[in-house]
Amino acid sequence: MPRWLPRAVILVLALVACFQLGSWAFHQLIGLLVNILIAFFLALAIEPAVARMAAGGMRRGLATFVMFLAVFVVTAGFLALLGSLLAGQIVAMVEGFPGYLDSVIKAINSTFHTELSRLEIQESVLRSDWLRKYVQNSASGVLDVSATVLGGLFKLLTIGLFSFYFAADGPRLRRALCSVLPPAKQAEVLRAWEIAVAKTGGYLYSRGLMALISGVATYILLAVLGVPYAPALAVWVGLVSQFVPTIGTYLAGALPVLLAFTVDPWYALYVLGFVVVYQQFENYVLQPKLTSRTVDIHPAVAFGSVVAGTALLGAVGALIAIPAVATLQSFLGAYVKRYELTRDADSSTSRPRRRVRLPRLR
Repeated sequence: MPRWLPRAVILVLALVACFQLGSWAFHQLIGLLVNILIAFFLALAIEPAVARMAAGGMRRGLATFVMFLAVFVVTAGFLALLGSLLAGQIVAMVEGFPGYLDSVIKAINSTFHTELSRLEIQESVLRSDWLRKYVQNSASGVLDVSATVLGGLFKLLTIGLFSFYFAADGPRLRRALCSVLPPAKQAEVLRAWEIAVAKTGGYLYSRGLMALISGVATYILLAVLGVPYAPALAVWVGLVSQFVPTIGTYLAGALPVLLAFTVDPWYALYVLGFVVVYQQFENYVLQPKLTSRTVDIHPAVAFGSVVAGTALLGAVGALIAIPAVATLQSFLGAYVKRYELTRDADSSTSRPRRRVRLPRLR
């Protein structure tokens, strides 16, 4: 046996063990790494406002705290307003549910010539097996829901702390990172940081603009139908549909559909149809145009980056995919050498093609 064989076997086993240990540690820490990534992009989003206040003489930590406090106050007030609105409308809907059910049964009987009654339907529902199983599963899942809520609160706290530290200690973090790099690399790191701040801000601007358009369109529809609390519902639809990825539009449209149902069941169908149609218009027309202008990427690249981000990181990947791809594209653009077009290439791309007439066969 060669002398190097035992050492080679030990080295291979050590490498395999290190790989397995690293893979196990990565899978255990994937949640923390995703939270840190979200916190980093949140810090980039508030970086321009914090830097402006710090340039005015305010301490950077205090400026970051003011920004977080403003975001928290606005979010808490908005949720409290919508929570009270939703609670009142649910109570009103529950109290008027027998009347809604009678009107629906009456319409079914007159249309299909049936003889349904509300009492028979209530008894059949109360005696059904699926209702009993649903109540049992709901009672047993209370602990799971509580654990999920606590886990979500802990995740929000973790993201908030990391984003606060990233925003408050941004210059110190950049100096610490640049101190271990040569001067040429330091310039590249600083340029990449500035590009990331600009692209993240542009992405948030585009989201805010789409939220405004969605809110105005929703308000017009609800005002025409006479649905109560149309301004508050429009704000809800605009914010949730744009800043909650993947399911935001359908989650935002559920509340207007619910309130429209209290006015007229047909109005709920109208609002639902509007949500579905507007979602398609936003996905294929509005969003690619706005994101391509604010973050300077092609609409196809924007759509593909969202699909790829969703496949990799789920909802988080869908939210940060466009600013991340825009930052990477702008940073790598400095290393791509471009040449002047030749006369043939320029004319072939700018001149319309002639139609070639084929001879007719006799």
